[in-house]
Amino acid sequence: MYSSAGCNMRTFLCQLAVAVLITGSACAVEKSSQGEELLRETYHQNLARLTSNSFGLPLVLDSVVQGDNVRVDVYGIFDAPLSNVAKALKVPANWCDIVSLPPNVKACTYGELPGAWLLTFYLGRKVYQPPEKTHQVIYHNRKVEERQGYLDIVLTAEAGPFGTMDHRLRFEALPLDAGRTFVHVVYAYRDTAALRFVAKGYFATLGRDKVGFTVTGADQYGEPVYIGGPRGAIERSAVRYYLAIEAFMSTLHYPAEQRFNMRIRRWYDLASRYPQQLFDLDRQDYLTFKTAEHENQVTLQRSLGTSLP
Repeated sequence: MYSSAGCNMRTFLCQLAVAVLITGSACAVEKSSQGEELLRETYHQNLARLTSNSFGLPLVLDSVVQGDNVRVDVYGIFDAPLSNVAKALKVPANWCDIVSLPPNVKACTYGELPGAWLLTFYLGRKVYQPPEKTHQVIYHNRKVEERQGYLDIVLTAEAGPFGTMDHRLRFEALPLDAGRTFVHVVYAYRDTAALRFVAKGYFATLGRDKVGFTVTGADQYGEPVYIGGPRGAIERSAVRYYLAIEAFMSTLHYPAEQRFNMRIRRWYDLASRYPQQLFDLDRQDYLTFKTAEHENQVTLQRSLGTSLP
């Protein structure tokens, strides 16, 4: 049986994981007029890393923790034209279907205000939890810019779990050819001294074996040693959510009534490629929990009086 301290720490990590998803520092959001040029330059600079890397996918990840600033940059290639990516990700409701794929997001609802969409994330532990047992965080969703050959979307929250601030997610995309799109997701937030103190204690004890994806060296057998601690945590979260976007996009060609079941299976199959970093639940547990949580999400959304698209 877990101690209450252990449960609280796991809850903290679940919430921290989602904080990573929806974040991006103000300095990370360049002017849109510069964004397309910078993104294209980054693609050419990372061609070799996209072609050959430890992910086995066209995926590049960079992270940094400096003072109270936490940031992850994820670059990848979707096998879909930009027009399809833009059509799907411009819809706020679709972000709810994306972010609820990782285990620690128990539901997501959306609503429209004058000039803005609000997304509410219900954060919890990786096992099944009903919405009333979760922690709610509200984010603003706004489309920054869309033009031929470029898409730029931002989600923001002034405050998040455990005193974190300036939460952002920035999603950029540009076409590589008629059927492929280069994407960039920036996750960042500002934390606090209290949060860093709690995290330090966790990663020295219960979370000491949890690692991310950045290789810091090799062990005595020549096997890679991966980054741990807070950087490892945000890297895991970043990859979970990148895979969630990929799973959502790759299942849009199925009939609407089949997409949810295909999405959760696709996400789990992708995450299972990285058991050292991303194993959280057995497959059947994950599918069972997500099916129940999706039903809760639909019920919550209907209660808001906003119909699903």
